[in-house]
Amino acid sequence: MPARRPARTALTAAAVVLLAATATACGDAGGLRSAGATPPAVSPARLWPDLRPASSPAYPYDVATREVVKGVAVPGDDIRRVDPVDVVEAEVRAHADDYGPKGPYHATVDRLGDCRPGGDRARCPLLPPYYRDLTGDGRDDMTLGFRLYPTNQTAVRVYTVEKHRLVQVLSDNDAIIGVELAGRTLIERSPADISGYEYRTTWVWDPGQRAMVFSRDEYLHTGGGRHAKKPSPSPSPSPSGSPSLSASAP
Repeated sequence: MPARRPARTALTAAAVVLLAATATACGDAGGLRSAGATPPAVSPARLWPDLRPASSPAYPYDVATREVVKGVAVPGDDIRRVDPVDVVEAEVRAHADDYGPKGPYHATVDRLGDCRPGGDRARCPLLPPYYRDLTGDGRDDMTLGFRLYPTNQTAVRVYTVEKHRLVQVLSDNDAIIGVELAGRTLIERSPADISGYEYRTTWVWDPGQRAMVFSRDEYLHTGGGRHAKKPSPSPSPSPSGSPSLSASAP
């Protein structure tokens, strides 16, 4: 910020004069003392400048997912009035390879009935949804999670409303330690293969792709294999028939 440099220079000069005057008044003949030589700055060294660039990624990674949810209405364009159980059942119908009798998540279907009134809530794979504006349009979006039985994975989904339709704008399956909302950012925490470490994956809204996109993947030391507790969004009731939680912006 060049406009502020003159002011900072004047303050620095004034401080030096004040220190000199104080030192003279106190009879200190030593003046300012050097803290030693400053090590020279070293620029980054580029290794193997002639290395041929890779022509394809090392492995595929879906950075964005977008899908219109079929068969689920949005009354009044209010996503809080959408039943989360209906949303999961719509995904089951749309992805039979994943949830069918031979699919990797077939046991999830067996438990969905317990998410309805009268079912065994302890068996229900659906986690309470959270509501927060993640797309920046001023309206709440829905972050949904449900267990993918018989695996130890959890499905993390984000939905928004566009042109009176429910649209899935994030879809990720992982072994989850926790999920956090920070502003309009969603952060997933997953166990690493080394004790005392964890993976943190960050997703943010991309207006160009109209989806939540993968933006950062970190491998972080947590210390002693224990994971620090993070504050979670505060719960609030929802008019929907299914249990829900509301995340308020920090």
